[in-house]
Amino acid sequence: MLFEIFLGTRYLKAKRKQAFISIITVISVVGVMVGVMALIVVLSVMNGFREDLMSKILGVNSHLLILNYEGPFSDYEKAAARAKSVEGVVATTPFVYSQVMINREGSVTGAVLRGLDTLSAPHVARVEEMIKSGTLQSLDAEHEGLPAIIVGRELSKNLGAQPGDTVTVVSPLGRLTPLGRVPQSRTFRVTAIFDSGMYEYDATMVYLSLKEAQDFLGMENRVTGIEVRVNDIYKADRIGQAVTKELGYPYWTKDWQQMNRSLVSALKLEKLTMFIILTMIVLVGALNIISTLVMVVMEKTRDVAILRTMGATGKNIMLIFMLQGLLVGVVGTLAGLFSGLGLCHLLARYQFIKLPADVYYISTLPVRVEVNDVIFVTAATVLISFLATLYPSWHASRVNPVEALRYE
Repeated sequence: MLFEIFLGTRYLKAKRKQAFISIITVISVVGVMVGVMALIVVLSVMNGFREDLMSKILGVNSHLLILNYEGPFSDYEKAAARAKSVEGVVATTPFVYSQVMINREGSVTGAVLRGLDTLSAPHVARVEEMIKSGTLQSLDAEHEGLPAIIVGRELSKNLGAQPGDTVTVVSPLGRLTPLGRVPQSRTFRVTAIFDSGMYEYDATMVYLSLKEAQDFLGMENRVTGIEVRVNDIYKADRIGQAVTKELGYPYWTKDWQQMNRSLVSALKLEKLTMFIILTMIVLVGALNIISTLVMVVMEKTRDVAILRTMGATGKNIMLIFMLQGLLVGVVGTLAGLFSGLGLCHLLARYQFIKLPADVYYISTLPVRVEVNDVIFVTAATVLISFLATLYPSWHASRVNPVEALRYE
């Protein structure tokens, strides 16, 4: 085994007249390195993008929703208590959800109204962390005779509403009068601004206290549903099934993956597609390994014949060239691995690549290196490099020493 390693390494160092082979070897190493580096960086960016996006989505929304087939329901406290008894459920909070219109001095826009319980909501979603101006508890009191409302940062810019200003909220559900159903409107005072980091939420969402939302929408003591926080977000579907079984009809659950199915599927598909595309760069490096070994085999035919006459078997010859090609692949893989991880570190630390938040939901390029991805890329690249050595090595082991030395 030692002499195979010795010869395989020695054959990489071409003589002066065969310097072209060394150039091709370097190109092969660089090709593999670039492929591995690109795979590590792109997959890490995709992981960071997914992680950052999911954290912001789950910061606004809960892991699981408990809803009722009959619509808004009133016995939510009893249902929440039974849901908490299910293994995996961490916390619950009731909520009210409705679409409304907001008007301020002629500026009108649609919005999503969410009524929440200021005591239990922070245990389910990161609402308090998102509030940049004001406090969540300001929803529980009146301010200069008006109920409080919290609006998103982008929505406040669109309306020109800052803390202390008033806005008029119009509900399309309306109220019944002798003349029929008319829109319900009420004036609120802005007491806080929240910033979730996602343009879609910041431009369309407003918060009211649960009691105020129920009163404004005429829901009495009913709620739209119950938000649930679980201990493992990737088991939310199974926990949801257990909650549904515990509560029974007419309750049903919807987990965060169902609510964001198209987005989650798109992220998985993008990651797989980018992996397949960038693997082509590694294949280019593998083709260079094949061409290098073929040229080395042609150049070393006489040496192979001499080795065969000295007692080397076809297996020994094959192993020499396999080790030579594999060494090229391993060196390229390690170089690409270190350069890729170094680039990821720079991107994560300095965040010098900015993104338009209204398009990508985030403002900087996120990076998250996952050990499984690094192991998978490394193993796949080494395997491709190994497969690239098989045919040239097999061809070298088939050299007939008599034919090779006949005219020497």
